[in-house]
Amino acid sequence: MLNNTHYKVDLVFYHRILRCFVLIDLKINEVQHYDIGQMNMYLGYFANEENIEGDNPPIGIILSRQKDELLVEYATYQMNSQLFVQKYQLYLPNREELRREIELTLREVEL
Repeated sequence: MLNNTHYKVDLVFYHRILRCFVLIDLKINEVQHYDIGQMNMYLGYFANEENIEGDNPPIGIILSRQKDELLVEYATYQMNSQLFVQKYQLYLPNREELRREIELTLREVEL
């Protein structure tokens, strides 16, 4: 709660090995710049209000249906926090789709 307003991140975990909170926000549609700002606020809150001595800074993960790489790049510009945006899939790809995706990724790595 900040200034008598309740904010809620979708999922909160504590990773025992990393010794940090892991915050996950689920987005049905494409991630927007304000979603990234909201997650950054959650990270600040957990770092300042929930962490205890020995805890590492929290990690924030936004999972969305679509991800605009350029928007994410600019929305996270010079953020020093552990905030990640990733797109999710509702279904696993079939064998051929998976093969194409792996080949594309391998070509990108070679460049």
